[in-house]
Amino acid sequence: MAEFETEVVTPDGRMGSFVAHPDGDGPFPAVILYMDAPGIREELRDFARRLAAQGYFCLLPDMYYRNGVLRFDFSMDRDNAFKLVMATMATLNVERVMRDTQGMLDYLDAHPAAKAPYGCVGYCMSGQYVVAAAGTFPDKIVATASLYGVGIVTDKADSPHLLVPNIKGEIYLGFAEHDSWVSDDVIPAVTQALEDHGVTYECEIHPETEHGFCFPQRPAYAKDRAEIAWQKMSEMFERRLKT
Repeated sequence: MAEFETEVVTPDGRMGSFVAHPDGDGPFPAVILYMDAPGIREELRDFARRLAAQGYFCLLPDMYYRNGVLRFDFSMDRDNAFKLVMATMATLNVERVMRDTQGMLDYLDAHPAAKAPYGCVGYCMSGQYVVAAAGTFPDKIVATASLYGVGIVTDKADSPHLLVPNIKGEIYLGFAEHDSWVSDDVIPAVTQALEDHGVTYECEIHPETEHGFCFPQRPAYAKDRAEIAWQKMSEMFERRLKT
């Protein structure tokens, strides 16, 4: 397996990123891994490596690049680390992340080891951004997985679910059964939009789970359900990116 650090050029600067892909020149079908709120860490790099082991060129961008190189340490002072994470997460919005996504797509288009069309997966805060990306770049992004995504449905003009009519690919939505970050109106609103516009999708509520259940180092980790979500995502990527 090949892995390296690189930079993605965006309208707002240079975004540090991690790449993992199978050995060889490729080209390989590509997947963008959008990080969750705690940001870049080895746990996310391991997800990228797992995708690479399945045959994908995986791009993991540091979405907090506008704030410098931030790494959060929850082992010393969880409360202050959490406050810093929340403050940093608030510096992102759909418009900014779509500008970044254009840079990511340009990077993949230019890389000889990556081939289009692309997939993407977003956890937590990035669930909203992958839905928005699928609707903003429908000809490039054809397979999208959102795991316990927050902010998918809002009352704002940039609510990601309003972009559903543009989606041409397939989407998998995996939610936790118990999640204070996802209000009760989200799942009905987004699934109704998907139904109304004939988008191929699956929406799954994973029983006996909480927000964060996909990450092995989180207290909420639920291995069986995390593996089911990964399998659903993998099957979608196989359908849309490899055939």
